[in-house]
Amino acid sequence: MVFVLKPPFTDIEKLCTFSQRFPLPSMYRILVWKVLLGILPPHHESHGFVMRCRKEQYKDVHHALRVIRFIKDSTPQVEVFLRVYQLESGKLPRNPSLSSEAEDEVFLAIAKAMEEMVEDHIDCYWLISSFVNQLNNKYKDSIPQLPKLLEQYLSLEDSGLLTHLKLCSAMDHLPYNLWFRKCFAGCLPESSLQRVWDKVISGSCKILVFVAVEILLTFKMKLMALNSAGKIQQFLENIPQDNTDAIVSKAIELWHKHCGTPAHSV
Repeated sequence: MVFVLKPPFTDIEKLCTFSQRFPLPSMYRILVWKVLLGILPPHHESHGFVMRCRKEQYKDVHHALRVIRFIKDSTPQVEVFLRVYQLESGKLPRNPSLSSEAEDEVFLAIAKAMEEMVEDHIDCYWLISSFVNQLNNKYKDSIPQLPKLLEQYLSLEDSGLLTHLKLCSAMDHLPYNLWFRKCFAGCLPESSLQRVWDKVISGSCKILVFVAVEILLTFKMKLMALNSAGKIQQFLENIPQDNTDAIVSKAIELWHKHCGTPAHSV
């Protein structure tokens, strides 16, 4: 890992390949995410200057939001992040009391999960906003296709389970918003979620499909015993948290099995 991040600059292609092929060491994860998401440039000597600029930018926007009374001392941190993002992207509503849009709910779910992973709140904001931008831009056309891919790969892994889900009319009611739009934020605990986001941030939203497939396979017996789309959806939105690391490990194996392993020499 160290040689991939070796000064004077980081080779982004090699860093992406490493992140796709191997688990990221926890001590380097935030730095890697910052570089891959474009928060920090590849050249190491610029990191300090760029982060100082980003901190000043965040503070300026934060101050402006206080002046126009969109945030105050009691505002939850994730909501502060949302307001900063809205002002930065020109989407701040005219009235702070207006109800949230669907895209705001996605942002808040990702923000809440990221807040548990990142200590510095300014670092946290830039990671959230850059990750959300990646989902909205780079993966804009791919994410709507993921439910179809889920059905495709589930048919290859367990056609019987797929048949049962179809008979229950459950395939159209799986928690796709939670799984794919929110990237499992609010579904998986921190340690498991980080490993999934490593792959998404480094270039593959398709890993989300295989996590979903593995969840269905892992809880097959439970799902086969349920006979309504509503009950199946309710269970999958609140899966047990005790074996999610194993689920993610199997999902990554399944992903490599069907999609191959990046071959770039690192």
